[in-house]
Amino acid sequence: MRSDYSGAQLTALVALRFAIGWHFFYEGVSKAVNAYWTSAGYLDQSQGFLSEWFVDLASNPGTLAVVDFLNIWGLILVGLGLMLGGLARTASFFGIIMLALYYLATPPWPGFVYSIPAEGAYMIINKTFIELCALFVTLFFPTGHIVGLDRLVQLARNRGAVQKAHA
Repeated sequence: MRSDYSGAQLTALVALRFAIGWHFFYEGVSKAVNAYWTSAGYLDQSQGFLSEWFVDLASNPGTLAVVDFLNIWGLILVGLGLMLGGLARTASFFGIIMLALYYLATPPWPGFVYSIPAEGAYMIINKTFIELCALFVTLFFPTGHIVGLDRLVQLARNRGAVQKAHA
């Protein structure tokens, strides 16, 4: 696939994709290796228009186990997809969904107070929202087809198509 990006633009986009991927991957692995980790505390203190749904997820042990499993493996797989540039657009899409759910579970809106420590004083925009916006960039600038496993898959497909045409 031909790229009209400059070297600096491509480097910046791939670095952004990789950094977000690393963050997702690390968060997933750190949760997976912690036998005591659960999303229950996070979900229990949800506020906002979806809070009842998030609290209900935490109140049922079977549902909570599924949520925790999906959260851990979603983080790991999205992270790997972004870091390696494999199914990078799909990884970006699912990463956006995950971050939107995190944001909506504990939105940093005026009047909402949480026991989860915040690293600053936010009003509407927090780090989760910023990372979500950055994933929109990776979704619409599919660098995996230029630098990543997606490129290798495309090259293999093209090679196969050329071989079939010559057969």
